[in-house]
Amino acid sequence: MFLSFILYADTKAQEVKYEKHQENKMNVANTIFEHVSDSHEWHIAGSHNHGIVLSLPVILWNHGLEIFSSSKLSCEKVVKGKHGYYKMFQGKIYNTNSVGTFHIDEKGIPINEKPWDFSITKNVVAILISFFLLCYLFIRMKHSYNEKSQLKWSLGIFLEFLILFIRDEIAIPNIGEKKYKTYFPFLLTSFFFILFNNLMGLIPGFPNVTGNINVTLTLAITTFIITNINASLSYWKHTFWMPGVPIGIRFLLAPIELVGIFIRPLTLCIRLFANITAGHIIILSFICLIFIFKNFFIAGFSIIFGFFISMLEIMVAFLQAFIFTTLSALLIGMAIKNYENETH
Repeated sequence: MFLSFILYADTKAQEVKYEKHQENKMNVANTIFEHVSDSHEWHIAGSHNHGIVLSLPVILWNHGLEIFSSSKLSCEKVVKGKHGYYKMFQGKIYNTNSVGTFHIDEKGIPINEKPWDFSITKNVVAILISFFLLCYLFIRMKHSYNEKSQLKWSLGIFLEFLILFIRDEIAIPNIGEKKYKTYFPFLLTSFFFILFNNLMGLIPGFPNVTGNINVTLTLAITTFIITNINASLSYWKHTFWMPGVPIGIRFLLAPIELVGIFIRPLTLCIRLFANITAGHIIILSFICLIFIFKNFFIAGFSIIFGFFISMLEIMVAFLQAFIFTTLSALLIGMAIKNYENETH
């Protein structure tokens, strides 16, 4: 009995040490997921409890308008509103009771009703920052021209180079010199919006806007709408009823082309989302290795390769903005083209 008691005490001590180790152990998956995902709070620096945290306004519609600070939802608190009780679970807000009860299904997901969420999240704040920054840069660029239409502002010269590059290498070759001016503002907006948010996402503490599939999907849907609204009758004819092709083959190709109309913008969405998110995950993985192994050599390895990937991500930021704009111009050019006048 004495030996059993000693073994039992030793086992308990080992369990306590293991539990403390687990508490102090860094959860890599949660750390990476919190960075690349959107949230109702912006953790600028430090931890959740001891750091710089920007609490953003929560705006809900649940049989009426509900507005309160996201700080009330932290620490798994139940928030009492004018039209019900609310509680957050894995970044999403659900309707609940005064106690905060969740009804969980077999997959571990709450089946409680969710109010309409129009909250200003950290991605929305980042988009507003990029919006005002772009407005400031291009308004200043406009007023920096002298009477001889010469630009002396160094950053403005670089922006002018990018604008001319998009015009001469993307818009005119893909859309045509006669029609490119109609779609040129959209191409410029897409390029600089994606570029600035890609670069802002590399700044420590800033949200990963273009790594959010909702943002990239919205950009792709915009391209889809512009492409199909302005498409010519010749384009639709050559898409669904190709001239010079046997009738049987036409019936076979028509549904494939119909699916292709929706797949093209979807590839724009997934390509941008996947490339930006993958880069952030790789950088964060190298950083997390430092805290996992707590070794000098591992820290040196992680810093060197993390810095290398960061430099590579700067190139990827420009490349992905260029690819999205180029493919958008290509899709628009294909749609507005008059194939009847083409000579073969």
